[in-house]
Amino acid sequence: MDIKIIDIPKITDPRGNLAVIEGDTIPFKMERVYYLYDVPSTSQRGGHAHKELRQLIIALSGSFDVVLDDGKEQKTITLNKPDKGLLIPIMVWRELENFSSGSVCMVVASMEFSEDDYIRDYNEFKDLASS
Repeated sequence: MDIKIIDIPKITDPRGNLAVIEGDTIPFKMERVYYLYDVPSTSQRGGHAHKELRQLIIALSGSFDVVLDDGKEQKTITLNKPDKGLLIPIMVWRELENFSSGSVCMVVASMEFSEDDYIRDYNEFKDLASS
């Protein structure tokens, strides 16, 4: 599975750390940024794949699990550090779960929202991933 955890450049300072995403920090141009918060610990988010959109997911606060599936294998990554980001390429099904209290999930995306880019049916995803 072609996913990768990347280090977000940070500047350490006794007054608090500063993390920066700019230039070539990520392998795509940022077109959209959004974040999830106040997600109940029993809820799941995601439940889809993208045809063209790539994403970087960061736990700005707290922790959560990202369950990934490329149609051949499945793996779970726990995100809990604001200086680590999970790069998700195209055609990877993702579900976010096990949100800790107060967690904030930020997503940096390579495209603006387009419903046409989403694959929301898992069986359709499996068919496309196997072709």
